[in-house]
Amino acid sequence: MISGIPKTVRRLLPCLLTGLLASSPALASGVDATWILRQLAQPAPSQTNFVELRGSALLKEPLRVEGQYRRPDAGTLVREVRTPYAETTTIADGQVSIARAGKPPRVFALQRVPELADLQASFGAMLAGDLAALEQNYRLQPSGSAQRWQLQLTPKAEALARRVRAVTLHGQNAELRCIETQPAKGEVQRTLLGGAATAAAAVRDAAALNGLCSAGGTR
Repeated sequence: MISGIPKTVRRLLPCLLTGLLASSPALASGVDATWILRQLAQPAPSQTNFVELRGSALLKEPLRVEGQYRRPDAGTLVREVRTPYAETTTIADGQVSIARAGKPPRVFALQRVPELADLQASFGAMLAGDLAALEQNYRLQPSGSAQRWQLQLTPKAEALARRVRAVTLHGQNAELRCIETQPAKGEVQRTLLGGAATAAAAVRDAAALNGLCSAGGTR
């Protein structure tokens, strides 16, 4: 049953969207979605460390999940969590596999969760530079400058919009440094990447961590 699919699977792909862009008019500030796409497109293999921050009104500071995202080949996405637990989620060949030490992997067909299949397709389109495909799935709003930019993605498909209200990418020059995912219900989830994830290593204050995301990692 779809309801039996762990929340980990539903969280995974929004955090892997390192640039879902479509063509748009150039901004007065000098950046547009096409420019951002050129900065972020990466051929496989690629990898980046992440620090995922999950807010809660019950916690004094965000829950931190740390690990690494990997793309060993064009058809495979891997999310390896190292702290505070060990878990590896792999998306390949139309399946999602979640593995924890001492337990058999849990495997699900991606087609059972259409909104996740749409997200995976969009991620692939970004890496391939397929602007038309991205535009089919998202409304895009770029802003900022080449030194500090944002790109907000609003899902068009009803199935995805029921789970994700918007995804905002924050970058500095050619580096994607943070992804903010606003679920339809619940707290904003922030994922720090690359240099911002490195900067977060010694930071515990919630406001400072959130600032690493919104300020593009310059502190």
